[in-house]
Amino acid sequence: MKYRKANLDDLYKLIDLRKKQLVDEGIEPNIDIDTELNDFFINKLSDGSLIQWLVEDNEEIIACGAVIFYEFPPTYTNKSGKKAYITNMYTKENYRGQGIATNLLTKLVDETKNAGITKIWLGASKLGRPVYKKFGFKETDEWLDLNF
Repeated sequence: MKYRKANLDDLYKLIDLRKKQLVDEGIEPNIDIDTELNDFFINKLSDGSLIQWLVEDNEEIIACGAVIFYEFPPTYTNKSGKKAYITNMYTKENYRGQGIATNLLTKLVDETKNAGITKIWLGASKLGRPVYKKFGFKETDEWLDLNF
């Protein structure tokens, strides 16, 4: 298996992987989001605020994971205000349970450390939750959502 960073040449693969991930999480594909995903990946890969890793087996992408960097106002517990968000974690079903997601997570955490960021957060699916907990992520009650 080959691990590599995604680039703009992977744009259509990234869009496809994101949509597969969403469906795998039980989200109904009831609207077309290709244009929005295209714009997102172009913008975030170009400005360096997104680092997406891909895993290939015989030139087929079988897993991926990404980290997005955000900047918030500094706090007493996070002097720089910078945080990283783990997202786009997906492994094809027949490759699960082989440590691929953990390897990807290690690469994403290393990217975060190399960027000088000390705070990481994520939203986990039921399937992914054990991977993150085993890695050392802790559940918190910090966030509230408002959708409109």
